[in-house]
Parts: sequence; C-alpha cells; structure tokens
Amino acid sequence: MTDPRPRTVLVIGGGASGNAVTVLLRRAGIAVDLIEAKPDWNVLGSGITLQGNALRVLRELGVWDKVQESGYAFDSVGLAAPDGHVFHVQQDIRTGGEDLPATIGMQRPRLQEILCEAVRASGAMVRLGTTADELVQDETGVTARFSDGSEGRYDLVIAADGLNSLTRAMIGIGEKPEPTGMAIWRVAAPRPASVERTDLAFGGPCYIAGYCPTSENTIYAYLVEANRDRASIDPATYADEMRRLAAPYGGAWPEIAASITDPAKVNYTWFDRLLVEGSWHRGRVVLVGDAAHACPPTLAQGAAMSLEDASVLAELLSAEESWNSLDSLDDLLTRYHERRIDRVRMVVEASVQLGQWQLDGVRDADVPGLIGRTMSALKETP
Repeated sequence: MTDPRPRTVLVIGGGASGNAVTVLLRRAGIAVDLIEAKPDWNVLGSGITLQGNALRVLRELGVWDKVQESGYAFDSVGLAAPDGHVFHVQQDIRTGGEDLPATIGMQRPRLQEILCEAVRASGAMVRLGTTADELVQDETGVTARFSDGSEGRYDLVIAADGLNSLTRAMIGIGEKPEPTGMAIWRVAAPRPASVERTDLAFGGPCYIAGYCPTSENTIYAYLVEANRDRASIDPATYADEMRRLAAPYGGAWPEIAASITDPAKVNYTWFDRLLVEGSWHRGRVVLVGDAAHACPPTLAQGAAMSLEDASVLAELLSAEESWNSLDSLDDLLTRYHERRIDRVRMVVEASVQLGQWQLDGVRDADVPGLIGRTMSALKETP
C-alpha cells in the first residue's frame, strides 16, 4: 500500500556524500532538510583527485559538465625519483567507463560550490551553522532537536557528518578513526607548465612527494611523512616547514616550493582509517561516507566511496514507496550495507596497506599489483 504522506529525510552534513544524497532524493520527490555545522558550508580545502567511479556519480547528479569544465582531466600517473626524473608512466584504469576520463583533478572548493549549487537547485531546505543535538526515535519516525532550539520530525536521518561524526556516537556505534602513522602536507599552487598529470616521487625526506593539476592554472601539491605531534608544529611555520621538506625534490618542485609562502594556505593532516564493520544503521538513522568509513588518500578513493554510498542509498530509498514499517526500512538499510561493505573494505584495506608497506620499508611490495587489482574491481558498478 502506498504511503499517502510525503517521505521526509534529514541529512546531517553538507559534504560530498550529504550533498549528493540530497540531490538524488529530491529528484525522487522526497522532502529533504540538510543541516551543516559550518556557516560557510565548508567551502575550503586545496585539491581533490576524482577517479572515474567518482565521476560516474557526479554525472548521475547532473553536474558532470561543470566538473569537466572546472577541473583538469588526465589518464596517467608518473613515477619519479626524488631528483624529478620520471622513470615510469602508468596508464590509469578508467573506473567510470571508457566515456569518462580516468582522473580529474579539481580545486576542492570549486567541487563543493558545484555540489552546493545542485543542492540549492533541488529545492532542499538548507540550514547552515546548525547541528542536531538530539535524535529521539520511535516506531514511526525520528524527532530531531537542533542547536537553534527548533525541532523536526523525519522518517529517516542520514548521517553524513564526516570522519568524527557526532551522529555515529549518538546512535551507539562505537568505532572511531585510528591514525595510520602517516601525515600529509597539502597546498594549492600555480600550475607549472610541465605539470599535466599526477607525478609521485618516492624516497627523499618524505614517503611521497606528489602533485595533481586541478585546473589550467592551478595544482595541489602534497608531501607525505610520518605523523608528528601536531601541537609541536606552530601553524605560523607551516609554509616554511613545507618548503623545507620540498627542498630536496627536483622536477617541478622548485617552482612549486617557491610559491608556498602563506602558512594559512598550507594544511597538515594525519592519515586515519575507519571501517564500521557491522550494520551502518540503528533504527531510522543511517551512516554514509566518512561517517561509516575513511581511508588514507593513497588510492585517491575517499570521495569516490562517499559518492557511491550516496548513489546506492538513494537508489534503494527512491525505489521503496513506503517507509512506514520499521521492519521494511531495516531490510532496506541492511541491503544498502550489504551492497557497500565488501567494496569499501577492499578500498580501505588496500589504501592502508600501501602506506604500511612504506612505513615498514618493504622494498619488494607488489604495489602495482595491488593498485591494479583494486582499480580493476572498481570498474564494476557498485
């Protein structure tokens, strides 16, 4: 029997997965309220690498043309010595199909702007600078009490509030992110004319020195090292520290390093891993994206996994006419977890393994084999 009431969803978190699931649910005629803790809607960051399976979801969202116009497409990755000599160029697997590039680099703020525009155009109700302080569930729905003193009633709550999700803890899922032992320095910079793809240098003072073109005029550059106590690094020295680490590297690095002058534009972050192995929902509250899983960017699949979550969950929710029965909703959300867990586990474990081999100094590790097997598997639609 068809439910006569409009279905209502609260999405907590306006990052990639929250924005994507909002757009897709609105397309199915489902009423969506999206709340985001940050008043600026989190339009920050340096760059992001989007591989084909992420682009496939962005096309589903209807934003592919803007992404293609704003980013920088390429189909290979170069492996280099610390002095900048490129000793191998590997063709990337087109995980989104042959009609999409293997990879697009983008400025992260521009991708967020595109997704935010799509959310606004979808007709969703958006409230910025707002958090859900309490979720009270019963047989027929969820009452959310918000930080501004208001409350709302929903059939389903989707927690897309990231790695340190407060909602995850609120509903009793105890897993927390764990550091892997590595950290990354990131910065946006002007694009040297020689940079037309990602090049990765291994060795030198860092585990990895890499860069990715993000537009015709920009790149983001990154240096991966063993993690340090963040309190021991004065943020005012971030630019100096990143230039110091970059100094031994050749190729495009001298030009990149010369542009690293503003410490406020340098980001220092530890690598974390997270995988909620059991069910990703409790009653009428379900996790997506980094709230359920996160991995080091060694495979550049974090955003792709989050976007795929949104696509699969929206597909299942849009096909189900009634969410009145908690049993039927539980079955639907269980199917969502079953569709996602093996694929996500493969990516998390491979991403962590690639970093662990470097931490352990394993010189004969089958890095190309692991990457090739993983990316080949990701060609299959989720």
